[in-house]
Amino acid sequence: MKPKDDDNSHPASTDPTVCDPDKYKTIFENERVRVLEYKDKPGEKTTRHHHPDTVTFTLSAFDRKLYVNGEEKVVNKKAHEAGWQDEQFHIGENIGTTDTHTILVELKEPRPSA
Repeated sequence: MKPKDDDNSHPASTDPTVCDPDKYKTIFENERVRVLEYKDKPGEKTTRHHHPDTVTFTLSAFDRKLYVNGEEKVVNKKAHEAGWQDEQFHIGENIGTTDTHTILVELKEPRPSA
């Protein structure tokens, strides 16, 4: 059964460091960014949480399934890949055979107007 990730009923806090403190750790924060370290093991799943626009950098290769906006998306990453993630609520699941280790740089400033 697909986890529900696209409704408006969500926990009081959707901060990943609160929802999944065993997986997310704040390693730096100022008024413009928050830098998170994320670690999990094969078979582990996060609770539904929110990220603003985010730059990602993988420290390990991994395979994940993300549940975003009612859709399942399989993500296969190599170590040392940089990427971009639009603001979103999601649930993540390690579907591979390796631990996930990633750095996320969450942007605090809103997107500029077009």
